[in-house]
Amino acid sequence: MPHSLTLPRAVLYDWDNTLVDNWGTVRAALNHALVSFDLPPWSEEEARIRIKQSMRDSFPRIFGERWTDARDLFYAYFAEHHLDHLRPLPGAESLLKTFGRRGIYQAVVSNKTGKFLRAEADALGWTHYFGKLVGSQDAPFDKPHGAPVTMALEPAGLQPGPDVWFLGDADIDMECAHGAGMVPVLIGLGEGSGFDRFPPAHRHVDCEALCGLVGEGGDTISVQTVVETVRTRAKSAP
Repeated sequence: MPHSLTLPRAVLYDWDNTLVDNWGTVRAALNHALVSFDLPPWSEEEARIRIKQSMRDSFPRIFGERWTDARDLFYAYFAEHHLDHLRPLPGAESLLKTFGRRGIYQAVVSNKTGKFLRAEADALGWTHYFGKLVGSQDAPFDKPHGAPVTMALEPAGLQPGPDVWFLGDADIDMECAHGAGMVPVLIGLGEGSGFDRFPPAHRHVDCEALCGLVGEGGDTISVQTVVETVRTRAKSAP
């Protein structure tokens, strides 16, 4: 049943596949590293399942002791190409503008390396929407740990809690929100297999759908409570 939800004081966003599409470049950079290590490249489906954690958490498992060499290969490829195919997802900038007009603080918590995250925000002309853009290795620990959340909220003098929403497309985003006591908001179909443990409070097809609700005015929006298991593409994580 639909219920009334009070708008937040702050919104934190995941970046890739929530606000922007840069998926092709991420997968191409990873496959460049895999093939250089004589490992098979990942298919589209396999990559979507497995690319969620930050590099410092995932690459040691994939590449072993030489993971820093693989990291350097990935970064070199990505640095050259990551702005080539970057594009906003439907309704993303409209949502940023709408929350901004409502005086709601906005920031990003991403597992993309911080310098690339900020370069992409600059390229889109979006940096001014955010009080902070926190990427991988900016905080002592990466998402789903709460450290980057605390860092992202610092400029507003806020603490994570039920008056902060976390918007993301993956189970790791919902895990981060649950761990910090924020409201987990799923954008899209859902990537990952952990939604049974970390379910979203509500979900929207894309940012455009949520923007339509927020833009209606007032301090609340009407949303459908998520009670069913989120349908995902995922089978299992590595």
